[in-house]
Amino acid sequence: MPQIFTASADTRLRTAALLLVAVFVVSLLFTAGFMNSTYLTSVGWVVTQPVPFSHEHHVGGLGLDCRYCHASVEVSAQASLPATHVCMTCHSQIWTGAPVLAPVRASLADNKPLHWQRVARLPDYVYFNHSIHISRGVPCVECHGRVDRMPLLARAKPFTMEFCLDCHRDPGPHLRPRDQVTRMDWSGWHEDPQFARKQLQAFGIQPDKLTNCYICHR
Repeated sequence: MPQIFTASADTRLRTAALLLVAVFVVSLLFTAGFMNSTYLTSVGWVVTQPVPFSHEHHVGGLGLDCRYCHASVEVSAQASLPATHVCMTCHSQIWTGAPVLAPVRASLADNKPLHWQRVARLPDYVYFNHSIHISRGVPCVECHGRVDRMPLLARAKPFTMEFCLDCHRDPGPHLRPRDQVTRMDWSGWHEDPQFARKQLQAFGIQPDKLTNCYICHR
């Protein structure tokens, strides 16, 4: 009976199988790396704004409270972006002719709002309520990072489902006194060992219910 396969057929078959396995492994590694890359999460990426507003100067240097510009954060699902008149409260008196503030002056003169670009943006299918988190004592820095150290604002956390669930599964360590939620530096804060438990009891927070799908997907 004549030979069907050549002598090298077995070698070629083994080589092809090894290549398929290698491609599969490399694809998995690439996908895992891409899912955690800053390209996908936008962590550390600066978004171009109509005015290069420096949180480092205004928050870290001047000590402005987050709620001065994000006025509805305690009462609404949205934190709100500052209106032109908020900027002009100060800049009608100081740096009145600064070229960098020309878009702000034009916005006021033309009665057209500045179009700020959101840095902390969630997908449309995710529901997030700022007021609920603030009222429970979740500080701004937990999600937005040390904005007082950012000359230009960039996303500090990935805002992935895993990021949210990590906090929802064990919210206690992330809670702080409600009257200090806008505080940036917590390094010198001496926490009461029972503080987290007290906070959970005071607000009736049940971590086992915070991971239900409807909490974030409504």
